[in-house]
Amino acid sequence: MPPAASTTEVRFVRLAETSRPAVAFEVDGAPARALEGDTLLTALLASGHRVRRSEFGGEARAGFCLMAACQDCWVWTAAGERLRACSTPVTAGMRILTTDPWTST
Repeated sequence: MPPAASTTEVRFVRLAETSRPAVAFEVDGAPARALEGDTLLTALLASGHRVRRSEFGGEARAGFCLMAACQDCWVWTAAGERLRACSTPVTAGMRILTTDPWTST
């Protein structure tokens, strides 16, 4: 699965399970693809997206604990619902934001 067109660096490279069906979703208004069964975290990083930007310095964040114990992988739905990317399965048609829609200007 190639990285997203606007991406310069892929953080995860899929080595196995490449035959699962593809799932289309959206990240910050751009189309993205994952494989069925991927978490949002895996889907974001494998397609070259960041999870979010640090609120303290603006650096790209990629998750920390990868098991829903920390607060580092929050993303939002287009409707404003907050999700943990590491424990939320990607579903077809999801519209994900990497910036909090309630505090963004």
